[in-house]
Amino acid sequence: MTAPPVLRIPFLTIVAIILVLVFALFVRSYMQLEFRAQGFETGYARDLSYLLASPILVLLLLPLIRDHRTLWSRILDRHRLTVGLVLSAVALGVLMRIIWWSQLIARVSFGLTRNYDPTVVAGPEFSFACPPPQVIGLGLVVMSLLVPVVEEFLHRGVLQSAFVHTGKPTAIFVSAIIFTVFHTPASYAFVFVMGVVLGLQFWNTQILWTSIITHGVYNGLIQFDWRCLRGAWNPAAEQLPALMPGFVALGILIAATVCALWLLRCHDAGASPTPRRS
Repeated sequence: MTAPPVLRIPFLTIVAIILVLVFALFVRSYMQLEFRAQGFETGYARDLSYLLASPILVLLLLPLIRDHRTLWSRILDRHRLTVGLVLSAVALGVLMRIIWWSQLIARVSFGLTRNYDPTVVAGPEFSFACPPPQVIGLGLVVMSLLVPVVEEFLHRGVLQSAFVHTGKPTAIFVSAIIFTVFHTPASYAFVFVMGVVLGLQFWNTQILWTSIITHGVYNGLIQFDWRCLRGAWNPAAEQLPALMPGFVALGILIAATVCALWLLRCHDAGASPTPRRS
């Protein structure tokens, strides 16, 4: 397998792309505030704002899309997407969500993550109740379809491809860093890990559909546990460390991580260090 093709983009164009992303983020934030002022629920307002801001982002990037059609046709070639790649991409998305939950439970169990608000329910208390269908439906359309396509096209398809000539570690690291800073600071650590995983997946498979599918599955699972799952677990200091749930969560974390690395490794057929140019 040869290395992914290089996208020849001048440095100033890369800066311009990042500025476009910043502009789109501000537009989205403004729209979200407007929707909230009109009485829309926070999650629904966020999804609507992304739905309306995305066409603006695409319009601003049209010259880039038009000038590199050869690259897009290569990395978006659906004929190279096999059943095995689809299944492994789905599995990787599920595993990454399992990794997120297991590391959270492990951190709480060992006292690494705590809420010091005395009014918080100690728990554990959990319930499952989804919002109205139109709310969860819009969330799935935006977060499981639109967001993965836009973010993977920009962060992996454009930015990672633009840095392929610097080598695999640098290209993946740079795209993962930029991907991270466009998320909320509280989620930076795991978003960076996710950016590295998606970058490795794109590099190894050389088609964008795999990272889009993994990203979409991961975001789709977030929609259900974020919008439908209600829970609280904030054990008191004297109950910590909670060894049983902590070690179980740690075991699941290790097992899911090994499986995720194995899936990524299965795609790596020994990429050549010599990059192809678009």
